[in-house]
Amino acid sequence: MTSKKERKERTVAIVQTQAENAGAQEIARQLATGFEKRGWRTRQIFFYRRTDSFDDESNVFFCARERPASPVSVLKLLSALYSELRRADPAVVVTLQHYGNIIAAPVAKLSGVQTVIANQLSAPEVIPRAVARIARRLAHIDHGFLDKSSNLSKAEARGRLGLPQDAVLLGCAARLHPLKQLDLAIGLLAENAGQHLALAGQGADLERLRGVALSLGVSDRVHFLGELDASRMGAFLAALDCFVFPSAAESFGLAPVEAAQAGLPVVANDLPVLRDVLSIDDASCALFVDARDTRAFAHAVERVLKDGALSASLTGAGRRLCQRFPLDRMIDQYLALMESA
Repeated sequence: MTSKKERKERTVAIVQTQAENAGAQEIARQLATGFEKRGWRTRQIFFYRRTDSFDDESNVFFCARERPASPVSVLKLLSALYSELRRADPAVVVTLQHYGNIIAAPVAKLSGVQTVIANQLSAPEVIPRAVARIARRLAHIDHGFLDKSSNLSKAEARGRLGLPQDAVLLGCAARLHPLKQLDLAIGLLAENAGQHLALAGQGADLERLRGVALSLGVSDRVHFLGELDASRMGAFLAALDCFVFPSAAESFGLAPVEAAQAGLPVVANDLPVLRDVLSIDDASCALFVDARDTRAFAHAVERVLKDGALSASLTGAGRRLCQRFPLDRMIDQYLALMESA
């Protein structure tokens, strides 16, 4: 029989802001799965529930059912977080995302947790001075990711998602937020009349994006699929001819990395972080362009669609990204931090 002390010593809580299917949440899900395979009990704690993406998982707790909108609701959320950490009594808390770090870390300490690992993803230029002062305590851990390649044919994948069978299909998986600049992806359709665009994701920018599509006269060629779980994301990637990623800022860029690993040619906004992660052994896995230049963006997409040699070079490199970012290594490095603290 396992004692209370033994359960505590092998329990980890993963805390972050909102429950939805996005990059940070995917990392959390993979961390939880990896920790459990190595003998740890896990508890995933979210400040609030944004979508139903984690509703069916037994190890999940929502501090609030919706985003707090008043000081009273914030206090209730903090109280629920504190109470849940006291109840779960983890040996380690891992916090993710900006608010997960600055809110959950001190609450975890107040609840009696001795070891808190904060996942700091921000670029050095935007880290506050108070945080920069503890840089000596930072440990670099590369993200790992789950290969979401699918064995479905393109026709089968499009059939499952209700996408057009005969069109040239571009796609992007991202939260519908202005920072992702998905209006620039929609703008591609005005340049290339034969193309369609599928967008996987949810968010507050949906109505604005629909308005952009309507104003450009391309509404019939933009397909809003909503939030897709991990099992359907493989079908989504298998359905596409090209993955486009016009995001204005990224901490890692999990979505285009997964797309490249799945064998898709990727055209991405020219961000230093994306140039870094979308490469292996000095070989690029994507074509980079200033996404704000609609004509240049559209031309880059046409290049990867029509230049077989270029497409083969990009997809060949992309298929090897799991070698650069292995999931097991990420899990092992987190465990090494947890068990040495």
